[in-house]
Amino acid sequence: MSEVLNVEEIFASKVFTFGKMKERLPKSVYREVRQLMDWGGELSPASADVVAKAMKDWAVENGATHYTHWFQPLTGITAEKHDAFVTHPDTDGKMIMEFSGKELIKGEPDASSFPSGGLRATFEARGYTAWDVTSPAFLKEDATGVILCIPTAFCSYTGEALDKKTPLLRSMEAVSQQALRIVRLFGNDRATKVVANVGAEQEYFLVDREKYLRREDLVFAGRTLFGAPAPKGQELEDHYFGTIRERVGAYMKDLNVALWKLGVTARTQHNEAAPAQHELAPVYETANIAVDHNQIVMETMKKVAGRHGLTCLLHEKPFAGVNGSGKHNNWSLCTDDGVNLLDPGETPNENIQFLLVLACIIKAVDIHADLLRQSASDVGNDHRLGGHEAPPSIMSVFLGEQLEDVVKQLVETGEAARCIEGGKLETGVSTLPDFQKDATDRNRTSPFAFTGNKFEFRMVGSSDSVASPNTTLNAIVAEAFCEAADVLEKAREAGNLEVAVHDMIKEYMTAHQRIIFNGDGYSKEWVEEAARRGLPNFRSTVEAAGTLTTEKAVKLFEKFGIFTRVELESREEIIYEIYAKTINIEALTMIDMAGKRYIPAVVKYSRLVAQAVVAVREAGLEPEAQADLLREVNGNLSAARRALEGLKEAAAQAVAIKNAREQAFFYKDVVMKAMEELRTPIDALEMMVDKEIWPVPSYGELAFEI
Repeated sequence: MSEVLNVEEIFASKVFTFGKMKERLPKSVYREVRQLMDWGGELSPASADVVAKAMKDWAVENGATHYTHWFQPLTGITAEKHDAFVTHPDTDGKMIMEFSGKELIKGEPDASSFPSGGLRATFEARGYTAWDVTSPAFLKEDATGVILCIPTAFCSYTGEALDKKTPLLRSMEAVSQQALRIVRLFGNDRATKVVANVGAEQEYFLVDREKYLRREDLVFAGRTLFGAPAPKGQELEDHYFGTIRERVGAYMKDLNVALWKLGVTARTQHNEAAPAQHELAPVYETANIAVDHNQIVMETMKKVAGRHGLTCLLHEKPFAGVNGSGKHNNWSLCTDDGVNLLDPGETPNENIQFLLVLACIIKAVDIHADLLRQSASDVGNDHRLGGHEAPPSIMSVFLGEQLEDVVKQLVETGEAARCIEGGKLETGVSTLPDFQKDATDRNRTSPFAFTGNKFEFRMVGSSDSVASPNTTLNAIVAEAFCEAADVLEKAREAGNLEVAVHDMIKEYMTAHQRIIFNGDGYSKEWVEEAARRGLPNFRSTVEAAGTLTTEKAVKLFEKFGIFTRVELESREEIIYEIYAKTINIEALTMIDMAGKRYIPAVVKYSRLVAQAVVAVREAGLEPEAQADLLREVNGNLSAARRALEGLKEAAAQAVAIKNAREQAFFYKDVVMKAMEELRTPIDALEMMVDKEIWPVPSYGELAFEI
């Protein structure tokens, strides 16, 4: 019988929570910390020392020997440098465990070895990490021991942000300040801030680790660069929400426990659409904590998988021919007195504050559709977006029938006199309850869908940090709120606020209705219709990268102090560099696998077939089938050899290009085409060559043998 698990007891047991702070800190210091979290400012040196000692004592009591400033550089993953609490021994030779307020608040990691896009040269090494007091410290336990992890921001010696957290925090302050102006217009004087809340659903694949280690493409690239489809994929739709396999269930159970201890509210788990694909979803949290927790989720998924003899694949497209993985980013805005600005209420046509907020968001997404698309760009995500399994690469807003009808009324007449009701769902079975339906259906093909009281940004890739999309969302909505408040505050002074709000809602919805689309985002017709509407369609990461440094983007981000022009230019440069490096690794992996594994295996097999031809002929029969097979194998082998040489040549040409943008586009347009030309004959050969000779596990073995 399995051990009874007390979730309430273990939840956040490895987190330095408010409750633990309150227990261990003097009341005055605790109040100072809470005030800092709510209003900003700096902790006094004396209080910092008190907090540091309490945090260290708690960590040591739980087995910690080291601490680290845990930060999120522009690699998209996390980074940490461990320092022991130990100091010089005292006069009796006893080791003293100390941790100062200065060490808590500031760290100094090397800033030259992380992506900086030219912000830091190799000889310019100094960088700083700064304690993010709004995100709680936690304990991470692995083979190195127990480590106290302190979430921090990371910036260069010259002050530029070198991480994902700093711009996110800036954007959260911006949207809070501007949204507060909106709620004040509607008489809310109680709220002191507006918080961006996020829930990031995480999709992932699990494969057997022993099979994973036999595939260099999975090891080096995170995805299969070769692979013929298995006889069965996802066409029967029997994996989605299906019964969870025992081995996977054991993994999920341990994963949940590990996450709950770290304060991550892992709530939903299920099989996803593709074989070996699964999903985990948390409860909503403040945006920066949700970002931190999603990084913890991804790290923990990989760590726990190893304990079960599995490997967790977070690449957006680890297998061709079946669905890839995304990360649905659910986003909303709530006042600190409990009002969700995206809650339409029972009669959204009469909820004027909601309609104004909605109109501002529609405007923001329309004006900055290019930036929002870019925020979800990633070299792995290029294999997924627009592939009839994920949202298209065209940004649009899904509102549903109810809100679309309200918008239509406002645009056509200036008034929304009615509201579509959900009605009753009747099952037709006497023992089943009838119940009220929602007023609208869902649309899984929409990249930015309203889902009741939030927007679901479905474009984000499974391996990506959700910091960038939420930074962009906060920024573009802050701008729309600011522009609306500038006009409406003057109208309030003039005594005609109600009319001005009414006119603005109609104006925004009329001017930006082209971004609203409730239909099938996968269809060819939508691509054509979007082009007629003038909506941007960036099909790849490198095409979208330039949107960061347009004058429109620079004006937006500099207005709210989220990015400087230099920081934006650096991020564009980093995108090109990472893209080129990623495709180069994939190309070199393909060259290595084809030259050392696939082609030698096929040569061996063709020799056996040739021997069979001779043997049949010596037996006095005509080896027609054997000869046909040999010709087909040899033809694909010759094609593979030619393609291999072509890929080598293309990869060599790419490396010689010095301009980062030109190099990235060359990899996209030339090298990736050469990669596909090599893959085609190799995948064809996999369908012919004896399984005992084929050198790597097949799709079927990877996806179904768990």
